Amino acid sequence: MSQAKVDRYKEEKANRKKILAKEKRKRIAGTICGWLIALLIVGWAGYSGYNAYEKSRPIKTIYADLDAINNYMDTLSTEE
Repeated sequence: MSQAKVDRYKEEKANRKKILAKEKRKRIAGTICGWLIALLIVGWAGYSGYNAYEKSRPIKTIYADLDAINNYMDTLSTEE
């Protein structure tokens, strides 16, 4: 082996723990980012599906008899 290869090997051997720790951090960060992206896609799909479902449902109309309130409001005096 040439002297340059020997020097590179010695340097790699000396920093092996640092290199392996850095690779491990990158792998964990990649895994976490992948899960977050997958979770966001599933959440977005669920939200969009729910909105589409709600829009396709008929609108519920509620009728209320407000005659009693209107009569009461008419009896109130606005003058002091």
